[in-house]
Amino acid sequence: MKLLSYRMMSNRIFTQAISMTTIVMVFVASLFCMFALNTTDLKNCLARIYNISESEVTNAVLSNSGIKYGDETNNCTGSTSATSHFPEYVLFSVVSAMLSNAVFIKASNLLKLTILIAMSIVFLVLSMVTHVSLYDNRDFLLYTYLGYSETTFSLKWISMATILLFSATLFIHAQQVESTSRLDFIWKQQAHEEKEEMASLRTYNMKLVANILPLHVAEHFLKSQNKKDEDLYYQDCDNVCVMFATIANFFEFYMEYYNEGVECLRLLNEIIADFDEVTDRILGQERFLCIEKIKTTGATYMAASGLTEKTNFADNRHVIAATEYALAIREQLQYVNSHCFNNFQMRIGISVGPVVAGVIGARKPQYDIWGNTVNVASRMDSTGELGAIQVTQEVHNVLSKNGYIFECRGNIKVKGKGDMLTYLLKGRNVESPEA
Repeated sequence: MKLLSYRMMSNRIFTQAISMTTIVMVFVASLFCMFALNTTDLKNCLARIYNISESEVTNAVLSNSGIKYGDETNNCTGSTSATSHFPEYVLFSVVSAMLSNAVFIKASNLLKLTILIAMSIVFLVLSMVTHVSLYDNRDFLLYTYLGYSETTFSLKWISMATILLFSATLFIHAQQVESTSRLDFIWKQQAHEEKEEMASLRTYNMKLVANILPLHVAEHFLKSQNKKDEDLYYQDCDNVCVMFATIANFFEFYMEYYNEGVECLRLLNEIIADFDEVTDRILGQERFLCIEKIKTTGATYMAASGLTEKTNFADNRHVIAATEYALAIREQLQYVNSHCFNNFQMRIGISVGPVVAGVIGARKPQYDIWGNTVNVASRMDSTGELGAIQVTQEVHNVLSKNGYIFECRGNIKVKGKGDMLTYLLKGRNVESPEA
């Protein structure tokens, strides 16, 4: 029923028809009583009874007839029909019917004007022509019994002036309502467009901020608008997998004397952009949503996984995801080599452990991670072998249980750590679910 009502009201022609029908019904009801009244002219009736002319019918003749004001059944009307000495109530009813025009706000201004003109014409024809005797009889009785002067305005002329004035007033009101409705519609359209623009701008800003900061950090700052710029954002994270990947021989390729090194930097940008594309491609898969790019320094690419509670899994899935990501960008570099006829070699280091993540700077903020795990991952990269992925004992313990194959490199000297047992990732078993 609600849907049917909405569809009916959405149809403009149907709405106009309902409005017109309702107004006409109210108007007819306001005039219906007039057709049941006796319309015998009082002066003409008395002139016939006393065999005199209408001009000779005076107050004395009216007094002798015994007809009084309010005596609506008398010698002139007969006993079977009645007249009315209060035709002004018909005027009030018609005015009330005209007011129903103002109720239908959605009705067009032209339709309202047409209905008002039609109602005015019908009422004026009734009050000035067909039922004019009702108004003349009422004036004659009032002049006689209430002492009104003959120069007093007749009720029929007052009624005509009232109807015309009221019709004009309602038409002006209808114009104002329609004008206001149009403005409201335009304002609503503008507000809707501005709201869509704001939503589009917020989405764009969110994407822009998400390219600078991780999504969960961006949401933190966007929801904390009342915080001061110098308020520190930090988060302690356990069991985070950190990866450093360096194109070790890139600076052997870099030649500043060739177009001031611009072409070399352009190639580096294309390589890093390819790595970002790999990130975007694999992040479409649910198991890689835990990976977050941290930054790029020179020819070194840094990423991490498990930086939030939602992406730090007890079964170390985020560690496996970071390892798969390392294999993916190494394959991407081989693809670049095959198309640009270079022989870039990549070293990758992976470590797992606790870190502190945070944002530094109130202007141009930068998200970064710190801790012993980050330092160890960097050392796994810098002390690694070209084309190999070097991992710590902790990473080996996690991955070896999940079908990955390693070669023990033995103890290596790590700056600030002394001797550390490391492993080189060789691949994964065919039976591994990650294969």
